[in-house]
Amino acid sequence: MELTSKQRAQLRALANAIETVVHIGKDGIGENLVKQANDALEARELIKCRVLENSMLTAREACDMLSRLTRSEQVQVIGTKFVLYRQSHDKKKKKIELVKVREK
Repeated sequence: MELTSKQRAQLRALANAIETVVHIGKDGIGENLVKQANDALEARELIKCRVLENSMLTAREACDMLSRLTRSEQVQVIGTKFVLYRQSHDKKKKKIELVKVREK
């Protein structure tokens, strides 16, 4: 699912109010961190991640890698933080309703 700029703006606004749930340290992105991110995405759909100072990765590198490994959409990268979105497949969970306007 490719996000439109309006959908990204909507998700960025929602991300302002959420806490960072994934912290990437000196060990980088390993199997356990990917599992943690996948679990968080399934539970919340929208997560904020932070690259710690001792990491060998930049936020952009970490965002690219983690979004690829979790099959999520990149919403925003600012400084050492980034936001990822993946729609949950659990029909019982409340989902984020994205604007459905198509851009031209």
